[in-house]
Amino acid sequence: MNKNTDLKCFHCGDDCGSHPIIYEDKPFCCNGCKSVYEILKDGDACEYYAIEDKPGTKNVDPELGNKFAYLDLDDIKNELLDFSDSGVSKVTFFIPSIHCSSCIWLLENLNRLNAGVILSSVNFVKKEARITFRDTVMSLRQLVELMASINYEPRITLNDLQKKNEKSADRKIYYKLGVAGFAFGNIMLLSFPEYVNFNNTLEQSYRNSFAWLMLILSLPVVFYAATDYYVSSFKSLKKKIINIDIPIALGISVLFLRSAYEIIFQLDVGYLDSLSGLVFFLLIGKWYQNKTYQALSFERNYKSYFPVAVTVIDENEQERAVPLKELKIGQRLIVRNREIIPADSILLKGKANIDYSFVSGESSPVSKSLKSLIYAGGRQVGEAIELMVEKEISQSYLTELWNQEIGAEKEGSKLNSIIDHVSRYFTLSIILIALMSGIYWLIIDQNIAMNAFTSVLIVACPCALALTLPFAFGSTMRILGRAGFYLKKTDIVEQLTRIDTIVFDKTGTLTRNDEFMVNADQLELKDSEYSLVKSAVRQSSHPMSLAIYKSLDHPLLEEITSFDEIPSEGISSIINQHEIKIGSEKFVTGKTKNQSTYSSRVYVSIDGIQKGFFQINNKYRDGLDEVIRQLKPNHQLHLLSGDNDAEKEKLLHLFEDENNMHFDQSPLDKLNYIKNLKLQGNHILMIGDGLNDAGALNESHVGISIADNIYHFSPACDAILESNKFSELFKFIAFSKTAMNVIKWSFLISFLYNIFGISFAADGLLTPILSAILMPLSSVTVVAFITLSIRTLARSRKILSY
Repeated sequence: MNKNTDLKCFHCGDDCGSHPIIYEDKPFCCNGCKSVYEILKDGDACEYYAIEDKPGTKNVDPELGNKFAYLDLDDIKNELLDFSDSGVSKVTFFIPSIHCSSCIWLLENLNRLNAGVILSSVNFVKKEARITFRDTVMSLRQLVELMASINYEPRITLNDLQKKNEKSADRKIYYKLGVAGFAFGNIMLLSFPEYVNFNNTLEQSYRNSFAWLMLILSLPVVFYAATDYYVSSFKSLKKKIINIDIPIALGISVLFLRSAYEIIFQLDVGYLDSLSGLVFFLLIGKWYQNKTYQALSFERNYKSYFPVAVTVIDENEQERAVPLKELKIGQRLIVRNREIIPADSILLKGKANIDYSFVSGESSPVSKSLKSLIYAGGRQVGEAIELMVEKEISQSYLTELWNQEIGAEKEGSKLNSIIDHVSRYFTLSIILIALMSGIYWLIIDQNIAMNAFTSVLIVACPCALALTLPFAFGSTMRILGRAGFYLKKTDIVEQLTRIDTIVFDKTGTLTRNDEFMVNADQLELKDSEYSLVKSAVRQSSHPMSLAIYKSLDHPLLEEITSFDEIPSEGISSIINQHEIKIGSEKFVTGKTKNQSTYSSRVYVSIDGIQKGFFQINNKYRDGLDEVIRQLKPNHQLHLLSGDNDAEKEKLLHLFEDENNMHFDQSPLDKLNYIKNLKLQGNHILMIGDGLNDAGALNESHVGISIADNIYHFSPACDAILESNKFSELFKFIAFSKTAMNVIKWSFLISFLYNIFGISFAADGLLTPILSAILMPLSSVTVVAFITLSIRTLARSRKILSY
């Protein structure tokens, strides 16, 4: 016998046969696997093989030829690419062959195989890879060929692939249910004589025949219907992790082997009825859990309620705010300085200088010419531009941008860490208890031993414990979203419960953006100069700029040569060959502040000549006094403002401690202030408008951006609060603490279930079939308790009105 027949391929693990390909003392089953190894070796990426044993997939098509030539066609590329500009492109692929941690490692290290790849991230659950690459270095076709050469060929179709995959996955469980149900029904029928044969009158030949038939029927149950539990257990053990599927797989194996032994040696008929029933009810439980989770799904769909709007130009040439969900192809829209383009659009007017850092990671702004395509997610830097919507808005795409980690890494969930620690030892403890129960009953009563052993393995379930946090936080997040408070991710719920310090921005946060009172009595301007001022402030998205713009009834000027905006200071622009500066007194005049009134002043100069100032009276948000009163007992309150201290006296009666009130703060000042508070051990909530405080929002433990009826989309924030819900802020924070109480009760339910369930199973009072029914039922019960409790409490606290 040739010893080479026992060799396993170094790459994919398949049998190499009698003629293996040996390369560098490593066996390969084919040239394809050898080629992949060479590519990884040349790319210094052989760590791939250290993550899992034989992690690769077999390369069945090493000679690609013109297979992917169609990807060179512009029409096809445009359909597939999520983004392409200035030599950088982004694409998302569905890759069916993703199956383990090695796959993730390799796909996220494609840049080591080709320098044209900038970044690659993998969603293991969806089997998707999102890849950013330089299209000047490698084409889309070359990228796909690279992936195919290492056996991760994307499945490319212009249809809605994701839904098809979900349907395919759903059918698989139905097939297994059908097989297990068919076998269970017939095995129970064949077992019926055993249940009624009280006087052992059944002939031994029939008894043996029935037993063999049951054994044959059980084979597809064990080796097909139950394979998910074996595969999951095997992968878990390879990673030196003990998961909940291990005791289930062990219980199924013991039942089958014991039954096969008894039938083969004609000792008894075994436990095949229990085995087939166990798998059948486990699969029903799995199916029912999936259906329940889908019905209670808290996955966010911002298609219906993403709380921002965009400024469109209507048929009467008037500007008006329109919710994102109502934006249509062909509409014209205005995007001001530092606002984000909501949908792929064509540039009609203005000088577009687009920052695509949120999309591609490239921070250098890109200049765009008229009639060129500008992709969603880009941020305009400079003067206002006019666009025409080219493609339907993808709110899921904007949500994904929001979900990207920007800047400072946020603190994770402490509860998750505790649960992970408990779950790690749970399964091992269950196996030990099952073994002890089995040994005990072998001594006392061998007929009960097998039931006790397998019932303990099956009935114990940490699933309810593991599901508590995602469903509790997810339900809370969904309810808060319906109430106008949108959270970036579920961990924010837990973070809100630990807040002890709240920092407020002033303009656009405490004040209303839509009700500034603008007084121009202190200005000495001609009508033509008012047009210059109006044209300049139109470019800015700052609340005071918008207020001035809306207050002026003068024609706009088109010839804008330059525009620059300095956060917390002001704007400068050259229009029709005139230099305009608008902003703080120091920015415009160069003098120190001289403020003696209770209103804010916005100074103006044209061609270096001071023209006076706008006097702006802020209108504070409804319910501000009550919100501060509610928050004050349990939180330190701070105020950070980029404006002057003209309204300090108005605000002092609210905040009381003037040491916690700071004015004339630049974005860097705000960021450093948050950092200093964190160093003091405070858990900080920062509330701003996302304009001049993005750094501070991101640095805080929770950053909330206030959304008025204007398009301010800040990926730096953790939550978005609709402006008309500002008065509900205390209620929302308090409700997050209510959710924590529900979590504690659900932990108790899960704990009690496992204590009683394991106790009854160890006493031999449960059968494996009953255990298989109880296990998924416990998870569904906990999930239902969480969802119904949180919904009921939300109604009682008037967060939900229905």
